[in-house]
Amino acid sequence: MTTFDDTPLTSGAAAAGDGPTSTSVPAQPTAETVAAAAAVTTTDPGASVTGLGEIDTTAHRVSVSEKAMINARADVNQLLPLKYEWAWQKYLSGCNNHWMPTEVSMQADIALWNSKDGLSDDERLMLKRNLGFFATAESLVANNIVLAVYRQLSNPECRQYLLRQAFEEAVHTHTFQYICTSLGLDEGELFNMYREVPSITAKDSWALKYTKHLEDPDFRTGTPEADQDFLRDLVAFYVIFEGMWFYTGFAQILSLGRRNKMVGIAEQYQYILRDESIHLNFGIDAINQIKIENPHLWTPAFQEEVRGMLREACELEVAYGRETMPRGILGLNAELCEQYMHFITNRRCVQLGLQPVMPEAENPFPWMSEVMDLGKEKNFFETRVIEYQTGSGLSWD
Repeated sequence: MTTFDDTPLTSGAAAAGDGPTSTSVPAQPTAETVAAAAAVTTTDPGASVTGLGEIDTTAHRVSVSEKAMINARADVNQLLPLKYEWAWQKYLSGCNNHWMPTEVSMQADIALWNSKDGLSDDERLMLKRNLGFFATAESLVANNIVLAVYRQLSNPECRQYLLRQAFEEAVHTHTFQYICTSLGLDEGELFNMYREVPSITAKDSWALKYTKHLEDPDFRTGTPEADQDFLRDLVAFYVIFEGMWFYTGFAQILSLGRRNKMVGIAEQYQYILRDESIHLNFGIDAINQIKIENPHLWTPAFQEEVRGMLREACELEVAYGRETMPRGILGLNAELCEQYMHFITNRRCVQLGLQPVMPEAENPFPWMSEVMDLGKEKNFFETRVIEYQTGSGLSWD
């Protein structure tokens, strides 16, 4: 089981209360790696390895020193030898965390939702708008992984994790379909909220503008400008979308679960939160590794731009908290969520090696760390015990 602590963190590590601590620090490049990366940048600005080109039978065997996060010359079809052990470990962790939403009983949630006095009007509003954001957010993240990030990240072990993450995003989208149909919610209302609720529209629109270049099929990393565009994408979707904008929603639903309400949904959100914690840590490690291998990209001006992104994203999330909880619910309100976002935003700054951008804030929800520390064998809210088996343990009778 993953554990959490409050140890100060630096490049490539996760913050306490944010998810699993990274198993390693991004590898320092050798002189040969730096030279190879520089050669790609200067001699072949449009280079991008897809792995779909013709087979070169005269090529030598892949060396670890030829591998790089972006603009690598090494054959991306060759997983071994591994260079980034942290990426492989995250792939294995994702596989070990496998779950499906239909394994979770929704009977108690259905009864509570249909009960006249089961939830207050404010709780119902919060729940529907919470689900409305997540219902399409997971698809936006998945589209970015498949259509942008996978193509530009030129390392096979990182791509292996991205394939696992893409599947997890599909599971998360399945989760909101399962919740929607179980509760008998209006499908059009729920899945179209990103067009109808202003704070949700604002968040999604803000994130999508950072993929406008990357969705171009002719976009390639290989120049400082293109490489920085790619870094912006990673910050926008890993650090902000998954690492900041999901956390108000997690706190809202898990707060209900702590009061023994909507326990089936709360259980599913716990599993999603566990997945997202690894997604975030992978993104942080990938960004920091790219910084190490390409220090010319991490200019003071670019750092300030990233800090500005985090500040703006925090403000958008605070507005979302107000719109989902205009009057608050028991134990939770927009003001506490604003404090929480200040705390989370500053933690993200530290993880990227940046100075904090928000006023110093304490974590108002220390119980979130406990909720995240969940063994998959046992449901935290004790609705049922779930047994998992690996392929070697299954019976094929």
